[in-house]
Amino acid sequence: MTKNPIAEKLQNRKLILASGSPRRKKFFEDLGVDVEIRIKSVEEVYPEQLKGEEIPAYLAELKASVFKNELDANEILITSDTVVWHNNESLAKAGDKTEAVEMLQKLSDNWHDVITAVCFTTSTNQKTVSATTKVKLSKLTSKEINYYLETFKPYDKAGAYGIQEWLGTIGIEEIQGSYNNVVGLPTHLVYKTLMSMVD
Repeated sequence: MTKNPIAEKLQNRKLILASGSPRRKKFFEDLGVDVEIRIKSVEEVYPEQLKGEEIPAYLAELKASVFKNELDANEILITSDTVVWHNNESLAKAGDKTEAVEMLQKLSDNWHDVITAVCFTTSTNQKTVSATTKVKLSKLTSKEINYYLETFKPYDKAGAYGIQEWLGTIGIEEIQGSYNNVVGLPTHLVYKTLMSMVD
């Protein structure tokens, strides 16, 4: 029987996922590899001159920095960050319902970029990759926005929405790029990078 290529490649490695996101953990399960969840808090602040994909790349590497000198030789630490980029502005996680309403009103009837950076760190090196998906959201009514926010409370998500939830079902008109990237991880890039990192 043919073995899962990535599971076979990583059989002598241990993957550490520094994320509490159940969506990201599920992606690794779907890839067929085991991960250990190891979380450390870090203040997610970035230099304000950063633009677009520079922001999640900086934050993914920042999340990795708190694990410095703690990784064993066989461990690969995976950290990531996602931003919604719209009209030259980063829409991060909403602090409350008012902020979430404002974000969704901005995104309504507009295109935006969902950018995810993934940082792979070992005891000897580090590599960061990123993916951008363009998403077109339909025109949303106030009732639709309020129902979604009150029912799903998406305050842990960049741009105040989850594409896999009700709003994605009724509001996503078009996607250019990876769907999984919008959910939270560009799995094709994760697979490709891990396969290239291990001899």
